[in-house]
Amino acid sequence: MKTLSETWFAEGYIDFELKKYTLLAYLQEINTGFKQNKLYPQLADIIFHYNNVLAFRDNKKLMQDQFPKRLTGVQLEKLSLLYKQVIDDDELMKELEDIVHYAAGKMQTTITNGAEIYDFVEEKIVLMPVGLVPLDISEGYFFLNNGHRKDTLVYQYRLTIFEKHDEKYRGIKTDFIDCWHRSISTTYEQIKSELIRKKTDLPNPAVYAMETSFHFPVEETLLPIAKRYLVKFISAAA
Repeated sequence: MKTLSETWFAEGYIDFELKKYTLLAYLQEINTGFKQNKLYPQLADIIFHYNNVLAFRDNKKLMQDQFPKRLTGVQLEKLSLLYKQVIDDDELMKELEDIVHYAAGKMQTTITNGAEIYDFVEEKIVLMPVGLVPLDISEGYFFLNNGHRKDTLVYQYRLTIFEKHDEKYRGIKTDFIDCWHRSISTTYEQIKSELIRKKTDLPNPAVYAMETSFHFPVEETLLPIAKRYLVKFISAAA
């Protein structure tokens, strides 16, 4: 996937038409992925760049904590030097502000399109516990079924907690275990029993099944959305 550099809007020759062309080529590729219902890494990437241009637009002092963490100190220093260079050049500053304003609007529209796809996919996911749910649901397995296929993708999950700006957030770490073909003789409960028999490190795991009647790209869409959906479900139940 093509991407923009972290400081694309402020690099090289600062010209509105040139930066507009660069941005539109990037957004065209993002939207091509969205038309195929492929959300990741496209959606996360454009959100990063959107936050970047907003931070530059709204925080002219370029405070480091206002920028997404992918920016290095060297990149921030480049932006700071640029700002110092153009602050006394009204024409150049106007050009840069026009670029950032235009980019923010175009990116916001594309993000909205991606968010609508995300919401649609999430609404089509049905989540159900498999068997009895233990008290500790921070670790276990989830089963993923895509469309009307009988193949069941099995993942082990573990919830994590991380802090950001004095707030705690839940994340999820997953590992692919195997793919089972469901049938009358291979039910969710039987897959769960087989997992418990083979993986003795989790003798009483929480197990959830997630199904959708639609077919979505697994790695680019269904899996990342299912993971976030499971985190929300478990967080609400905890």
